[in-house]
Amino acid sequence: MSKSHHHHHHHVDPDAGDAKIALAVGVNLLLTLAQIVGGIFAGSLSLIADALHNLSDAVSLIIAFVARKIGRRPADAQMTFGYGRVEAVAALINYTTLIVVALYLVFEGIMRFFQPSEVTGWIIVVIAGVALLIDLITAALTYQMSKTSMNIRAAFLHNLADALGSVAVIVAGTLVILFNWHWVDPVVTLLIAGYILWQAAAEMPAVMRLLMLGAPPDLNAVDVIDAMSEHAGVASVHHVHLWMMGEHENAIEAHVVLAAQGDPALIRTGLQQMLKDRFELGHSTLQIEENGFVCAQSQRRLGHA
Repeated sequence: MSKSHHHHHHHVDPDAGDAKIALAVGVNLLLTLAQIVGGIFAGSLSLIADALHNLSDAVSLIIAFVARKIGRRPADAQMTFGYGRVEAVAALINYTTLIVVALYLVFEGIMRFFQPSEVTGWIIVVIAGVALLIDLITAALTYQMSKTSMNIRAAFLHNLADALGSVAVIVAGTLVILFNWHWVDPVVTLLIAGYILWQAAAEMPAVMRLLMLGAPPDLNAVDVIDAMSEHAGVASVHHVHLWMMGEHENAIEAHVVLAAQGDPALIRTGLQQMLKDRFELGHSTLQIEENGFVCAQSQRRLGHA
């Protein structure tokens, strides 16, 4: 991770990103309307499912957009850590809705096997083709931002799942026209649902970890403690908390017991520099304790007693 990530909102013009997301929302809402109308006329479940999915796309983009705006607010008396974590909350909401949509599709797809309905193929193929185009435009608008933000990535995945949905609908519609294979419609619906569930399951743990104050996934707390313990002038380290303040900002707090000799201020600045250089821990709060004046929790290396 480059150092620039710690200030990732400064070197990219945030308003440019906002405009892209706003544009993506507009196109998706228009598309949803077209698909619902087409789905009703064609009697196609997969098209209406695609429309619902598109609506959830637009909503997911709106949630991501609002969270991005809020996340840029500076810290204040109510939120002393700032508002950045709201993006993780938005990602959690978006993945949860993705899962709900997918489960609904599973239910509808299974029901269709038992109660197949007539599907007019060509209407579906045309509308799904338009849908695919819109999905690709939206994906292009949000792809670059999705690399550095779990919030935008959740919205991007909503969209990617949707693009696949459109491809699948085109295939199903074509097979209905050519071979009258009506069973393809529910099969395709189930395949889309399976893909969405798989993606959401893969992304959810990182979001939960951030919200649960987890240690950064690329850092081993034991390695950090060992490095601190081995630092010159340090006798031992305890009461260590290592967590992600935001997606690109990690923090540590710890109690450090000093060996007999050494200047406490020098040792602390040395430790903080080492934590920054070796582990990219820019936020470190260290409580210095001298032998003989050690807190009651000194037996616990991690967390509170």
